[in-house]
Parts: sequence; C-alpha cells; structure tokens
Amino acid sequence: MVQRDSIVLWALLATLALCACKAVDASVPSAGVPVAPSPQKRAQLDPSTQWGAWRGPLGTGHSTTARPPHVWAPDKSIGWRLPIAGLGHSSPVVWNGVIYLTTAVTFGPELDRLVPERPGAHHNRAPDRAMRFEALAISLVDGDVRWRRTLRSEQPHEGAHETASWASASCVTDGEVVIVPFGSRGLFALSPDGEVLWERDLGDMHTKHGHGEGSSPALAHGLVVAQWDHEDASFLVALDRDTGQERWRMARDEVTSWASPIVVDVGGTLQVVTAATGRVRGQDLRSGAILWEAGGLSHNVVASPVAADGRVFVASSYEVRSMFAVSMGGAKGDVTNTDHVLWRRTRDTPYVASPSLSPGGLCFVRHLSSVLTCVDPATGAATIGPKKLRGLRRVFSSPVSGAGRLYVTSQEGATAVLDLKNELAVLAVNSIGEVVTASPALVGDTLVLRSEDALYAIREERAP
Repeated sequence: MVQRDSIVLWALLATLALCACKAVDASVPSAGVPVAPSPQKRAQLDPSTQWGAWRGPLGTGHSTTARPPHVWAPDKSIGWRLPIAGLGHSSPVVWNGVIYLTTAVTFGPELDRLVPERPGAHHNRAPDRAMRFEALAISLVDGDVRWRRTLRSEQPHEGAHETASWASASCVTDGEVVIVPFGSRGLFALSPDGEVLWERDLGDMHTKHGHGEGSSPALAHGLVVAQWDHEDASFLVALDRDTGQERWRMARDEVTSWASPIVVDVGGTLQVVTAATGRVRGQDLRSGAILWEAGGLSHNVVASPVAADGRVFVASSYEVRSMFAVSMGGAKGDVTNTDHVLWRRTRDTPYVASPSLSPGGLCFVRHLSSVLTCVDPATGAATIGPKKLRGLRRVFSSPVSGAGRLYVTSQEGATAVLDLKNELAVLAVNSIGEVVTASPALVGDTLVLRSEDALYAIREERAP
C-alpha cells in the first residue's frame, strides 16, 4: 500500500501543469510592438476564437474555430521556439494574438527552510532558494516577449513535488484583465499591457505531503473564483474582477485537491462547479450558496470538471476509479443517489489529465497512461476504446481538440493526433523531444505548446 501510494503521489504532482512580490520590479517591453487595442475593441473579439483559459473558450478543451496542423517535428512546422527561464508547468492562454503564462525563477544563495516539511513528504523539491514569480506576455506571431513582470520575490514556504513547479496554476483572461495565480504568493490582476491593477493575499496553502499547488482560477461575469482546497481551512472565494474585493467566501469541508473550478450557465442560473474529495458541488455564482452536491470521487482529485448541455462530468483515479455525469437542471441538495446522476464508470477513468468534451464525445486517458477512451456523454457507454496510443507513455497534459482532431500529448513530448471523424484513427505522432506536462492551446492556425524548457508555436509551413 505504501509503495503504491508513493508511486501514485509521485505522479500526481506532475499534473500541476494541469493542468494558475508586492511591487512590479521588472519590465521587458519589446521594440516595435503595435499599440494594444482599446478595451472596446478587446471586448468585441469573439471569445470562441481565443483560448482565454487553460481548457479553452468552452472550458472543455475544445475549439470550434481553430485549425492547427496535425504534423510537425523539431525541424518542421515550428513557427518559433522561445526558451523560458525558470520552471513553470502552467498552461499557455491566448487572447488577441498574445500568450500569457507564468514561471518561477530561482536566484541567490541556498537558504534554510521556512517551515518543516509536511507530514508524509516525499520526492519533493526543496524550497531552499528565493524565487522570482514572473508573468510573461508573448506575441503569438513571432514569439517576441512584449513584457515580463516579477510579481513577487520570496522563498516558498513549502516544497513542490519533484515533477511539479511553483508556477503550476494557469492564467485566465477575458481580454480586459489577465488574472495571474501564484497561490500562496498571491493572486494578481494585470492589464493586457502588464500594469498591475490589484493583488490579493489569500494566505498560505499547506498541501498534502507538501506536493505543491496548482488549481487555476475561473473568470466569468465580472468575478474571479478561486478553489482553495488544502490540509487546513479550505474555502471557495469570489473576488470582483475589477477591484479584487471579496464578494463572498464559503468554507469547505475538504482536503487537498488540485482541480480547477468552472462556471456553467444552467437554465439561466450561473453555477460554479467544483470537484473535490468530499463532494462535487454546484454553487450560485452570485452568492456562493450550494445548490446541489454529489459524492463518489476519491482522494487527490486532480482532473477538472467539464460541462455542456446541462450536464457536468467529473472523474478521479487515485484509490478508486470513478467517473460520473450529473444533470444539473433542477438539481437540489444531495443528488448522489438520485436520477440526476446519469451514469457512472469504474474503469479506465482519468486521474491527472482532464477529459476533452467535443462533438467527438467525452474522451479521456486512463489514469496516467496513454490508453484513450471516448464515451457517449448522455449514457457513459464507450464508443471507442480503450485504445493504446503507440509512441506515447505517461500523460499528464489534458487532451484538446479542434478541426475534427484530438491532440494527446505525453510527458515525453510526443503528441498523438487522432481523427475524431474516423474512429480515432491516428493521423500522426509528433515529438519535440522535451518534457511536457502543460496542456496545449489552439488558436487560429496555431498550436501553442509549452515544455519545461521552451514555448512553441506550431503551425503549417507557408510557401515563401
């Protein structure tokens, strides 16, 4: 049991890719950058053509407008490659031709630990040096760094797993503000031009085994929602997008989870849906009041929910395999043993990588492996798979889809591209030869992929 837990927990934190300094102290504007569009013009952009959050415009890993390539290699279809200093597993987000992401850059001499290790700590990186917690804005066109901001400089109070980082939560933007999450180091709101608008200190997280932080915030209807599940007092909090002022805070009877909240419109009622060990909950976005809840997941919930057509899908795969669908319309109170739970699965369920929901179905990888299954969202019945993806091994990056294709990227940097219209026929397996745990972004003709070393813009080569 101990050996199994050690292996699983070693893998757990590699998802914190998953997969979101009290003053600005660094700025690197680039020469010749076009003037940023006005807030009015930004607001006119079609969100479906952007990738403003780590799971895309629909929160499902799917783009209805992107047309990325399906074949590439280190010397083929690479628009540009930009080395990124430091270490970060946050996924890139894109708005109006600008990519936003985070990194943590160590500096200075070795320091003593600030606090003792958490109970059960193992396979962790020691927080023995100070770090610069940086946000970057990068041109999608040519990889030019438009600006870089150091938002906090400090020594982390707690470690992170050896496969994780201290910059694992992903930014989120609506084109008017960029929300930058650094967990215990603070939550920041920046303008698209890099001006710090506000910051909030939500306290220090104490994660299970000191394995690190990684839940990304949600941004919707003028609110920023952060899921703060850890080994002490957990809570869900909503902040005003423009001021950072707290609108509501709800205590949670939860332990550490790494899933990210989503916002869903259910018959005109905006709900925040969170997945965690104790309960999957739907809460009123405006007040935080719990509308419904359901039990049935395991400890160490990492995969984030996905939702469409009034149904939400949640999964875990730590102690037990569990995946189920909840019909949210009219759901009230505890719906665990009611008809609102449409179906359940106890095999081949995902653990770290979140599912992808598209016209091709609900697709996910088994645990940490490259075994793929797609099911009918309405019934949970398998339509394709389980299917072993040759050329891929361990998968932490969440699958994404667009242009009738599904993209599954392994930790080894290989991406299998599958045809959603032809029973997931493998079209190509492409490798960049670098470690990848972050999830890709699909925008226009480009797939944006982050490795531990660099950021890539992958697009079809154009004739001269």
